[in-house]
Amino acid sequence: MGHVYLYTGTGAGKTANALGLALRSVGHKRKVVIIQFLKWWKNTGEYQIRKMLQPYYEIYQFGRKGWIGLGNLNEEDAQLAHRALAFAERIVRQRKPHLLVLDEINLALYCNLLSVKEVVDFLNRLPKSTDVVLTGRYAPDELLERADFVNEVKDVKSPKEMVMTKGIQY
Repeated sequence: MGHVYLYTGTGAGKTANALGLALRSVGHKRKVVIIQFLKWWKNTGEYQIRKMLQPYYEIYQFGRKGWIGLGNLNEEDAQLAHRALAFAERIVRQRKPHLLVLDEINLALYCNLLSVKEVVDFLNRLPKSTDVVLTGRYAPDELLERADFVNEVKDVKSPKEMVMTKGIQY
């Protein structure tokens, strides 16, 4: 089975780390598929660039439009998370990507939209040719144990006004 990379913690940059690995793979003409849990907004760089990086880069979002805040989750969010994981299973079988990014899957687990068992079972079925990156805050201990590489991202310093300035979302 491929390697499992995990980026967690409360600091900014978990998705950016995953996108760095994706860019490196695309640079080597290797297939990358990004599946975003809980995300729906299309005005991000990683979504906007998808057509420029074809055929090596694909990105799919499984978030309820307009969703903001963990206190506003509902059954539709759980259904979307399960659809995202099932989609990942199909993508791995059919397209055999070199790199699969499951963006914000840790947060989906923290919010009980998925079970840890179903995610670990999925990871255990990955082919040797596919590496996977898991991102999001609050990664469960079982994923920390299962991953080959674990990085915790924490803010040491970050001005609040830089998080989202002038409508630019990083």
